[in-house]
Amino acid sequence: MKCEEVKKTLPLFLYGELSFDEEERLEVHIDECASCRGVLERERAMFKALDSAEVAPAQDFLDQCRAELRGRLARAAPERNKFWDKILRGFSIQFHFAPGIMQPLGAVAMLAIGFFAARVAPTSLLGSWRSAGVLAEPATSRVRYVEPAGPGRVQIVIDETRQRTLSGNVDDQSIQRLLLTAAKDPSDAGLRVESVDLLKSKPQSAEVRSALLYALQHDSNAGVRLKALDGLKDFANDPQTRQTLAQVLLRDDNPGVRTQVIDLLIQHRSDSMVGVLQELMVKEDNGYIRMRCQRALHDMNASVETY
Repeated sequence: MKCEEVKKTLPLFLYGELSFDEEERLEVHIDECASCRGVLERERAMFKALDSAEVAPAQDFLDQCRAELRGRLARAAPERNKFWDKILRGFSIQFHFAPGIMQPLGAVAMLAIGFFAARVAPTSLLGSWRSAGVLAEPATSRVRYVEPAGPGRVQIVIDETRQRTLSGNVDDQSIQRLLLTAAKDPSDAGLRVESVDLLKSKPQSAEVRSALLYALQHDSNAGVRLKALDGLKDFANDPQTRQTLAQVLLRDDNPGVRTQVIDLLIQHRSDSMVGVLQELMVKEDNGYIRMRCQRALHDMNASVETY
């Protein structure tokens, strides 16, 4: 999805009018495009301002509009009934005497109609059953609008989000994009853990590796960060990965994560890490991590203290 298309689609997105696939494509683009994220935030701010300035119509005005609508519907009903009466008459059987030769032809015509109706009916019935909710796919519903519709009656507008089950290989681009989106879901830590756990087997992909680095630095759940770290083990010598590991080592508040990071850095020693280890010795209050730092600095013939 291109930026121009995203900007045109944002109002529909904010009103919840996009299909699942369209919304997914838009969210993937938003995650990757800082410019479109800014546009989305401005649109959200504008919508919020408009909602806060909403003026509630007077009750008399609403009653008048509803009465006028009911009147128009009542006047339109006879026309619709006439139309459907014509259709039904076209398919109804009229009993009257016909010439003898026409009776066999009529029988053949009825058989032909029955044959074609049987061929077409399953599809049309399936469609009607789906629309009636008999064979509907699982869906979550939210009431959008409620209004009286006469004595003892009510009219309710419902938004429905249907669920689909997709399956495929982690190498599949569409599956991978969904996993990358799920790995950043702020509302479900369990979903992020499972997604990162699947993605960590494909760190050769630059996009996946970028997602793992982001999760290691920014995810609030230590389990997610540990999964991401596990996926980055083979890239400890990569400059970007080492830079991220150094930042995590100095800033992460979980001792388990810091321990795993220092063990990984010690396995892939580099003189560039001396300053990071020395700084960590000043800040670190975990005895095991301090011991590991001290041993690593000693092995690199470096001082424990900074000067």
